[in-house]
Amino acid sequence: MTALPHRLDRSIVIRASPETVFGFFTDDRRWASWWGAGSSIDARAGGRVLIRHPDGTEALGEVLDLRAPDRLVFALGYPSRPSMPPGSSKVTITLAETNDGTRLQLTHEFASVEARDEHVQGWRYQLALFANLVADEVCANAPAAIDQWFAAWSEPDPVARQGQLSAIAREDVRFRDRYSLVEGIADLVPHLTPAQHFMPGLRLQRTADVRQCLGTALADWEAVAADGKVRATGTNVFVFDAAGKIETATGFWGAAK
Repeated sequence: MTALPHRLDRSIVIRASPETVFGFFTDDRRWASWWGAGSSIDARAGGRVLIRHPDGTEALGEVLDLRAPDRLVFALGYPSRPSMPPGSSKVTITLAETNDGTRLQLTHEFASVEARDEHVQGWRYQLALFANLVADEVCANAPAAIDQWFAAWSEPDPVARQGQLSAIAREDVRFRDRYSLVEGIADLVPHLTPAQHFMPGLRLQRTADVRQCLGTALADWEAVAADGKVRATGTNVFVFDAAGKIETATGFWGAAK
């Protein structure tokens, strides 16, 4: 490999464990979900790297170093670009655990400043796409978890309610809306009891598909009284942690019914 004096650095945080993030570097299906159909990686030193972008552009190279769960290094270039042939640049990705998940540090080294500058926006896009794919996997059960969160509001048994919440949320989960400012399941469980007293038979239910981006999910809801009438509507914002459990929930109320 020729000298590579020009480099591009980018760092992002993904709400997932390093093991989960690293799995996207060693599995063809996940690798292709990131880069494009037909992409593949032979996850071993000397293994072939193929990136096939949706527009048909291909990049080729080989794995130079692979250490689970925190390091991937590969050479990369393009058969269609004589100025940057296969294997003529080097990509280094390192992973480090953080309080919020995993910090991914990328360094891409090039022979020319022109090649580096051509990749700046591409890596912005690719790493955002990658982080969302990882979050989609971590939060695959977000709709079911959110439905269970809403169901806890109409559960009359505090013990059962605690079990429902503990299965989907962190013990230190934080919940806020115009009438709530609680921290932890131990505080949330009794906080929901008055709803059963003052609004017997009331239930919360999701009214639309969950929208999720990078571990933050939006869920529209309505509060239905025992007589079947909708008494209130709103939207909750849920943040999921690196293990896919609800870390925070913030409720925004709509117009009163």
